Amino acid sequence: QVQLVESGGGLAQAGGSLRLSCAASGRTFSTYGMGWFRQAPGKEREFVAAINRSGLGTYYADSVKGRFTISRDNAKNTVYLQMKSLKPEDTAVYYCAADRNGSGSRTRYQYAYWGQGTQVTVSS
Repeated sequence: QVQLVESGGGLAQAGGSLRLSCAASGRTFSTYGMGWFRQAPGKEREFVAAINRSGLGTYYADSVKGRFTISRDNAKNTVYLQMKSLKPEDTAVYYCAADRNGSGSRTRYQYAYWGQGTQVTVSS
């Protein structure tokens, strides 16, 4: 089992940047695919980005492609989400999740473990 703790959320202006971090417990972090999802009030949780176990495969939602970058440091048991050119519509609670298959997936049901979430608010 793995425990995930997100950090780095906060308030940003439109056009600004934030970097989210997700620290994982346990010695098997490098075997998990990792994903970021977000949920705005009244909306379904949606896929943002994913990365496979090696870090060589990354996947993005169309809405964030070119603005967000997912990366991981297996030595630090941490996955990151660098967010640039933020828009008010990026406002949501952001969750990281771990996929035991290791591939990184766009589908939230593939993820077995979830963090508690971190709030990102982008003002116009």
